[in-house]
Formats: sequence, C-alpha cells, structure tokens
Amino acid sequence: MSPRGQTDALRGSLDLLILKTLSLAPMHGWGISQRIQQISEGVLEVNQGSLYPALQRLEKDGLITSRWGTTANNRRARYYELTAAGRRALGEELATWRRFAAGLEAVLRTS
Repeated sequence: MSPRGQTDALRGSLDLLILKTLSLAPMHGWGISQRIQQISEGVLEVNQGSLYPALQRLEKDGLITSRWGTTANNRRARYYELTAAGRRALGEELATWRRFAAGLEAVLRTS
C-alpha cells in the first residue's frame, strides 16, 4: 500500500486501533504505536502527530483514562487505559469494522 493509501486507511480506523491495543494492557503512547506496528508486522505505522490528538479525544470522550507512571527505561510517561465505556465502544467499533470489511470484500470478489 502506498504511504498515502496507508495514511488514508489508518485515519478512519485509528480510534479502533488504539482501543483494541489498550484492551490488551494499559500502556503509554509510544508503546501503543510500537504495539500496533509490531502486531501488524510493520504494515501500520501510527505517527505521534496523529496518535496524541486521538488519545486526548478518546480521553475527553470518556473512553480511556490516563495516569502518570514510570517506563521500563525509568522515564516518566502518561499511561492510558480503557474505561467501561471504552470497552463498549470497542465492541461497537469492531462490529462496524467487520460489517464494512465484509461488504468491501464482497465487492472486491465480484467479477
């Protein structure tokens, strides 16, 4: 996928990726971006300029909370965690994404 295509596709799914990643464990912003890149085997890269505004928006919406903590490198970092509302939103977002992906696949299968 071209860098532009990847950016466009990622823009629409960033909240879902963040919520899903935080469902695995609380983590700091850099850890979230690294986990997404690792799980996607390098296909998805979340830049910090997109990640932190999304984290602020999700926190404002009550889907995640944050607290200050210390990283493995002994640095201070803000750790993010899903709220109950965030878990519900994740379930809804996953269902919507799966419907969208199934519809897209159906169109792409046609000859």
